[in-house]
Amino acid sequence: MTHTLPYWHVDAFADRPFTGNQAAVMPLDAWLPDEVLQAIGEENNFAETAFVVKDETGAADWELRWFTPAVEIALCGHATLASGHVLLGRDGGESVTFRTRKAGILEVRRSLAGYEVALPAIPVELGAWPEAAALLGAEPLEVWRNPAGYDLFLYPDERAVRALAPDIRGLGNLGPNQFICTAPGDRTDVVSRVFVPGGGVDEDSVTGSAHAVLTTFWTRRLGRSSFTAHQASARGGDLTCRIALEPEGDRAWLGGACVTVVEGSFYLAG
Repeated sequence: MTHTLPYWHVDAFADRPFTGNQAAVMPLDAWLPDEVLQAIGEENNFAETAFVVKDETGAADWELRWFTPAVEIALCGHATLASGHVLLGRDGGESVTFRTRKAGILEVRRSLAGYEVALPAIPVELGAWPEAAALLGAEPLEVWRNPAGYDLFLYPDERAVRALAPDIRGLGNLGPNQFICTAPGDRTDVVSRVFVPGGGVDEDSVTGSAHAVLTTFWTRRLGRSSFTAHQASARGGDLTCRIALEPEGDRAWLGGACVTVVEGSFYLAG
């Protein structure tokens, strides 16, 4: 028997097709076995496939999980934004909430930019990682780290970030960390590139979770609560970033548009 699953292909943090970051969004009636979810993520071969199931606990509107082609991950911003785009476009409303397994409750709202997604603000502390710095191919000014595997490398300017030619295989051997390379931008306040080869993504197109790190870092560095950002991947993408200080935990609000590229059915045999 063949089961038909709804399927959307969305370019997130993009105002036109073929830019931003690709995500598959697949609403399900109930959770499929983990090995099936992972196989679908591998078949889609995007940085992330987002699966959503109606949340019966009342804590949020939907449950949400994300799979790369290789692993399930704890947090993904662009596929959350894409999920909000799909569900708000299909069902209406001004906002939608998601209960996740490791990142708490996330929210997507409509905004002037299209949408904003709220992620946990991820702090980093000044540190060192000379092995990783050497593999990135240029010595950073500073290295900032979070034990959850978010590592930020500060460079002097956008030109230095764009010129990086890292040893992808070597970085992948260091683990599933995000290697977030950033500097002041030319056209935007901040520029970045993000490498996650240990998680199955050599260079990500536009990384929401990395901007949850960049938001905490750059708002303090710039001395203000918001800024504009560009991720200088081959596809490229623009974001607005702002910090919201809340008693239950600071949140990074990332804004951008989404474009639906494909809507159809995924056929699952068995």
